[in-house]
This record gives sequence, structure tokens and C-alpha cells, in this order.
Amino acid sequence: MSAYKIIDHEYDVVVLGAGGSGLRAAVGLSEAGLKTACISKVFPTRSHTSAAQGGISAALGNMGEDDWRWHMYDTVKGSDWLGDQDAIEYLCKEAPRAVVELERYGVPFSRTDDGKIYQRPFGGMTKNYGNGTAQRTCAAADRTGHAILHTLYGQALKQNTEFFIEYFAMDLIMKNGECKGVIAWNLTDGTIHRFRSHITIIATGGYGKVYYSATSAHTCTGDGNAMVLRAGLPLQDMEFVQFHPTGIYGVGCLITEGVRGEGGFLVNGKGERFMERYAPNAKDLASRDVVSRSMEMEINEGRGVGKNKDHINLHLDHLDKKVIDERLPGISEAAKTFANVDVSKDPIPVVPTVHYNMGGIPTNYKAEVLTLNGSEKTVPGLMAIGEAACVSVHGANRLGSNSLIDLVVFGRAAAKRAAELVKPGMPHEEVSNLETDKCLERFDNIRSSKGSTKTSELRTKMQKTMQSKCAVFRSEKTLKEGVEQIRIPYEGLKDVSVKDKSLLFNTDLVETLEFDNLISQALTTMDSAYNRKESRGAHAREDFTKRDDKNFMKHTLAWKNGNKIEIKYRDVHSRTLTNDVQYFPPKERVY
Repeated sequence: MSAYKIIDHEYDVVVLGAGGSGLRAAVGLSEAGLKTACISKVFPTRSHTSAAQGGISAALGNMGEDDWRWHMYDTVKGSDWLGDQDAIEYLCKEAPRAVVELERYGVPFSRTDDGKIYQRPFGGMTKNYGNGTAQRTCAAADRTGHAILHTLYGQALKQNTEFFIEYFAMDLIMKNGECKGVIAWNLTDGTIHRFRSHITIIATGGYGKVYYSATSAHTCTGDGNAMVLRAGLPLQDMEFVQFHPTGIYGVGCLITEGVRGEGGFLVNGKGERFMERYAPNAKDLASRDVVSRSMEMEINEGRGVGKNKDHINLHLDHLDKKVIDERLPGISEAAKTFANVDVSKDPIPVVPTVHYNMGGIPTNYKAEVLTLNGSEKTVPGLMAIGEAACVSVHGANRLGSNSLIDLVVFGRAAAKRAAELVKPGMPHEEVSNLETDKCLERFDNIRSSKGSTKTSELRTKMQKTMQSKCAVFRSEKTLKEGVEQIRIPYEGLKDVSVKDKSLLFNTDLVETLEFDNLISQALTTMDSAYNRKESRGAHAREDFTKRDDKNFMKHTLAWKNGNKIEIKYRDVHSRTLTNDVQYFPPKERVY
């Protein structure tokens, strides 16, 4: 569209997103000599990886005996057997090497007395295949994500990655089913940029802001996921949304699982440590889905805390103040700021809060995007990593501290695979203006919207529908209502009002484009949840309380066409990557 000034770029590889996975990919790509662009809608060190507190998992064995096979077993069990075991083997086997690499890049990990990387216990992390608690989560106090993000950004600059900061990525450039690049809007000067690349790596994070109460930043809108849907490709396992047990009541700010790893515990309105009833062995360090459901049951049965009995207390006031100051300083500060609580004297009021999306863009362990076309085929020129991707290593439920290791292991894998496929300076084939025009037409239509409904109103309606109809516990009734109700804000886009028509830092337009991205993911999440008639991991059905391996040991694939969602399935990989470990057959999940 001639109304917009278009600036063209050519790169070997373009990375969308500058969080932990995007930066790790960018570092690896630049080290390999590939001309690399990294596009981010916020300054890299403001990416949401900075909010990751508790740590990064790897079987280093610094605090007692450990083995990557034990880590793999825990991850498979945590996933409720929906994770692909070939990908999980790759993750857990590569994890120690990836963490040591981070240390050498400069991540300031906390240390043991003898100078090794400090490791703390985390929910679901065990030794000897479930017999005893493992100290596997490497930590930089309670600011591990922050430390990793800053370090990787420095390394990317060192390797001469080219950054395009405060650029809003709008759509992929597709040609004959292959990805040829991406179109982005420069928020600072209003220009439109067309990036041609041999490989585009989506690292745009999760879509937590489809929910009303979430630990996610306002920027977590899953832009890459929506681009994939618009390109006619599917999203996978969107029904699996993790509620973190401990978000600060009324605020949603995250209180890391590391608090319970250091000895903190949950208490109901009767003063009982109730987790012993639900997970007699792991107790407060059971997996997140188990702890969240246990808390919800205590609240629903009238044993919550406070005037309305609608939350739970988290105690760390029994811990040595030195431990709090050294290992949980950020938590102490957050509790004071957001709950007006001195953690050395009083408990923190907490409630399960949306935290992580297990679902996303389907990929293999090399980070190549998959589509279902008679078989598992890759989409040439397209990769996805981090929370935007569904490898699937997390399956139906992610174990705490497995997200940061996912970022760096698969960020590294993407760079490695891209370096195999692309040689520096390879010529680009010509791409017609058709895809560009299609993208800009959508952009222009939204920008020129003159309806009567505010974007904020539509967003709130979407978020409250997701919060009430697709929460910790689900049923046929609530999900069916949700499937119908979530389409109301979707149709509301036709009457949206964008008052600011400018192209310079137009937050009104940005938020409307983000809502367009979010609502597509809300539809796929709700419809995927409605169609899965079982309970598995984070997907807990009150009317189908058992896991159904016969009918649902499979990944959900969802395509979007208008307000219609098409659901298909593909088998979970019942194989390992090598003979170094045997397949873990499904069994009852007990903590």
C-alpha cells in the first residue's frame, strides 16, 4: 500500500523477540557468522524473562547426587505424559552444558561455600525416579531470569547482533507455504519495515494477558502465535494453561516457588498445612497443577483465609532472616510493595494466578515449526522457541525452573539448526508485494476503525470470560458457555474505536493490534479445552476427572478461520531420542 513508507532489509536470520530464548538464539547465530536481526517491541532487558525468579533446572549434582535421566523422568511425570520424550531427553541431557555455558557468559549465579553454583529444591524435582527431593534448580538469588537476560543481551551486542528495538512485528511473509521474513512497524518514526530472511525465529513469549489475573506483563500478548494462525498454520495444546499457586492476592505479582524450596509453606484459614492431605510425600513441593488445585479446593470448601475466605497464606516468617536476605531479597521487596507485608513477621496472601502457557507453535526438538499435512512436516524458513513454542517438553504441566532451561537449550538448538541450513550471505529470492499488501490492509483497517467500543472494554470482556470459564477447574457447562461468550469480544472488533490515527508511539493502535492477537488465542484455548474430555495436568475437568490415555494421549492442533476453530490431533511421541534412556510408560501421577 503506497500510503505507507516501506523500508527493506535483508538478513540471513531474523529473530522476533528479545527475551531469554530470542537472545540465546541471536548469540548463537551471530557466533556462527550469520547476519542476524533481533526485533523487539520493548527494550531487550525489559522482556518478560526478567520476571523469572526461582531458577533454572539442570542435573549438575552440586548439592547432592543427580542424573539427567532423573530430571527427564520428573519432566515426563510433570507433563502428565503429554510431553514428547525425544524432546524431553534432549532438554535434560543438554541442560548441564547450557547452564555452564551461561556461567561462562557471565551469569552471576549464587554460590555454595566451596564456590559451586547453588541449587535449590523445586516442585516435582526428585532423585532416583521419584524417591526423595533433588536440589536441581540453579539460582541467582531470586532474580535468575533478570541475571540471564542482562548477560545474554551483553553477549548479543558483543557478537554484533543487529537490534531493532520498539518495532512491532505484524505478520509473516509467506510464499508457497514457506516463510520468507516478517513485516514490522517502527513505533518511533512510523515507518513500515520489510525484513527478508532465510529463517525467521519466533520468540515472542506467551499469551498470559488473555486472562484477567496473570503474572504476565502487559506486553505478553503472544504476537507470534497469532501471526502463525493468520498464516494458516496450527497452534498446539492451547488448553494447557498453568496457574502458578502463589500470585500475590489481588495483584497477581509472582511469588517464586523458590520460597517453598527454601522452606516456606502454605496454610489455610484454620491454620493447617493442608498440602500434606493432597501430596503426602512432596507436600508444598508437589507440581504446580497439584498445588494450585489443592489451594482452590481449600478455598471452595470454605477453608480460605481472610474476610471472604478467598485466598491462602504463604509463611516464610519462620525462616532465618539471613536466608531471606541472601536468597529471597526480591520476594521480600515485592511482598512489602504489593501486599504491605514484612515477610519476616507475617504471611503473604496468595492465590493461584495464570503464569505460563504450555501450548503454542508446534515444533520439533530442533525448533523447526511443524504442521499437520498427512504427517509431521516442517514449515521451511520458520522456527519457534521459548514460551511461544510447544516442543513439547512441558506437555500438560510445566515443572518450575524448566522454563528458563527450555529458553536457553532450544534457543541454542535453533541457532545450531539455522547454521546448518543457511550459509552467510545466501541470496534472497524475490517476494511479491501481495503478502505485504495483505498485512498492511489489516493494519490500515484497524488503524482507521471508527466504531464505538474501546479496545480496553473488549479486552476486559475477553479476560473475564477466560478467567471465569476456563480457569483451574473446568466443566462441560462452563466451557460450553465460554465457547459462546468468547466470540462476543471477537465480533466486537468490528465495532472497535481507534481514536489516535498517528504512526508515532500510538499505544491505542498497539493495544488494538495486541487485542486482535490475544482474542485469536483465546478462541483456540477455549475450543481446545472444550474438546478435551479428560483431566490431564493443568487441564482439570470436574466432569471427566480421570486421565484418558486411550482417547487423549495426543496433542491438540487448532486452526483458525474467522471465528471457527478446526481441531485435529497428533500422537504424542512414544519414543526417546537415543538408547541412553528408556521410554517412561504412563502411570498414575502421585506426589
